[in-house]
Amino acid sequence: MERVGGRTISATNLWRETQQRGARLEAVMAHRQAALRPEQIVPTNARQDHQHPKGVGLDGGMVHVRGEGWKEFKTGVVYDVGVRPGEDVLTGEPDDLPCAEHMRYTAVLGDVASFAPALWELAATHDLLSAAQTSVTADGAEWIWNLSTDLFPDSAQIIDWYHATQHLAEAARSIYGEATPQYRRWYRQWETKLYLGHVRKLIRALNRQATTKPDKAEAIREQRTYFKNNLKRMNYLEMRMEGYPIGSGMVESAAKQYKGLFCGAGMRWSRLGAERLIPIRSAILSKRFDKMWHLAYNSPPN
Repeated sequence: MERVGGRTISATNLWRETQQRGARLEAVMAHRQAALRPEQIVPTNARQDHQHPKGVGLDGGMVHVRGEGWKEFKTGVVYDVGVRPGEDVLTGEPDDLPCAEHMRYTAVLGDVASFAPALWELAATHDLLSAAQTSVTADGAEWIWNLSTDLFPDSAQIIDWYHATQHLAEAARSIYGEATPQYRRWYRQWETKLYLGHVRKLIRALNRQATTKPDKAEAIREQRTYFKNNLKRMNYLEMRMEGYPIGSGMVESAAKQYKGLFCGAGMRWSRLGAERLIPIRSAILSKRFDKMWHLAYNSPPN
């Protein structure tokens, strides 16, 4: 403003304006969420589902709240599933890959019960609830899959491929140590089998390793439990063939962008300050800032 318009606006005034509009935007979003009840959604057998695939990604991050310490904010993204040129996960050969397009974001500093209405409103607003083909891709956090099953029971659930391979690498490290020839050979062998859907074989293999290596059994069984708990979410080849993304980079990137604003070195936030800034950040990431700011500007003061 100073360089282009010759006007100086202090940081205090910017913060005051952001807090006022953020509070109004919070109220706008709360009204929209309250107005959208699950029973208002037309049942699947009574509607004509559209054929544009949609996806959901969920993740969490931490923000330091003054007087409370580190608290989790939960993030969600709803997107269209498109196709882009890329490389096959295993062979590196050129291939058309499912990808996320036209992403829209939401976040809440609070528990799952607080986050669920925001995610539901986002999904309904962007036609996910009437899509014939949908998926939820995320890491292995229990709250994510409980919420996904509750809100999107017909969606395919997919453990992010890169999280799965990180756990596979940890299993190899538990068995053979760090970066040994046996580690690399075992990892490469089971990476291929994991992608092809042989998760049950992997679980049995980890059981055998835990039995023959009692000094390492606890660490091995920890990784076995991860794969066992997520067995039905690791059909990677099948999911790829059906056109689903198997990576959750879109929501992890979003979480990092929220954290980039809230988690700078030494940052401490009041709860109200963070809560009022989050919907503005969501609007910016969703490329809907002008529309949402207009709504906040023209809404009555709280």
